[in-house]
Amino acid sequence: MKEQNDVILYNRIKQKDQAALELLYDKYERILYSFVYRLTSQADLAEEVVQEVFIKIWRGKGVYHEEKGKFSSWLFTIARNTAIDLIRKRKSDPIFSDEVFDYVEDKQAKPDEEVEWQEEKLRVQEAVSQLSEEQKQIINAVYFRGLTQQKIAEEHEIPLGTVKGRVRLALKKLKTYLSNDLERRADS
Repeated sequence: MKEQNDVILYNRIKQKDQAALELLYDKYERILYSFVYRLTSQADLAEEVVQEVFIKIWRGKGVYHEEKGKFSSWLFTIARNTAIDLIRKRKSDPIFSDEVFDYVEDKQAKPDEEVEWQEEKLRVQEAVSQLSEEQKQIINAVYFRGLTQQKIAEEHEIPLGTVKGRVRLALKKLKTYLSNDLERRADS
């Protein structure tokens, strides 16, 4: 269903529907940024690539064909290729080393794996969004900011036992949500 919605948006964009472009951008901007950032470790390049990808889609540079694969895989391939192109353009600039270019080329072979990883990430983000505000803060601090439970207790001025309890309860809720989500996917 999601893939079908993407194709519908893409077809609307081909007819210059700006609202469809905005919807597709909102859906993929963070994922594409994360993908390119993981490839290059350069925030400014990742931002530029995301912008270029959507400009290319708007201008009709590159055409998606449903029979050739998933829309999201096509989109990630465009992002990867755009990153490589921009790095090649910058390569003559001494602040960009050959190491970055070589690193991106080494990692470019598996866009399908990246798409799966990003889809899994979206499932986890959706699960985290189901938590209470206190649990979200704790989970984000532990797993996304890498803080210790002691540091979180100090930062939020709450007892260490409270932090441990929130982590335990949040993980239990996440496990239940993700298990139920897998069952729903299997049934559909």
